[in-house]
Amino acid sequence: MKKIKAEELNENFFKAIGTEWMLVTAGTPDKMNVMTASWGGTGWLWNRPVAFVFIRPERFTYQFTELYDNIYLSFVGTDSESRKIHQVCGSTTGRLVNKIAESGLRPVVTETGGISYEQARLTLECKKLYAAPLDAESFVDKSLLDRWYASDGMHKMYICEIETAWVR
Repeated sequence: MKKIKAEELNENFFKAIGTEWMLVTAGTPDKMNVMTASWGGTGWLWNRPVAFVFIRPERFTYQFTELYDNIYLSFVGTDSESRKIHQVCGSTTGRLVNKIAESGLRPVVTETGGISYEQARLTLECKKLYAAPLDAESFVDKSLLDRWYASDGMHKMYICEIETAWVR
């Protein structure tokens, strides 16, 4: 993969996150977990390129995002192999299943010590800057609570600086 600065990205993240989805990985190459996510985005905040993601505390990946300073966002595509990866990583728990083995993902350690995958066309190495749980009282549109939080816990939002981008 080729290392580039975040500012060099020419990615449509509405499409990438919303329809392709992303893999959120946290941990170390020796002890990590990965999950599929389709909520998040990118932008410019605090004079830095940032990504933001949302993870429920019930997810196994959550404990890894809490323990480690970095989060890795990988985009693997929309072909059948990629859909299988997303299906496994989005519907099983790392508490019970080795999602890396089950999905066929092939982890790669980047030259900066981050985590990517052979299948990834793009990986963002991100450093956490801010984290806060969503709060029901802060919702202006209360219908979102019924739609997304009637039975499950609130997500925690992570805002992360995109330190490095890797493209294939």
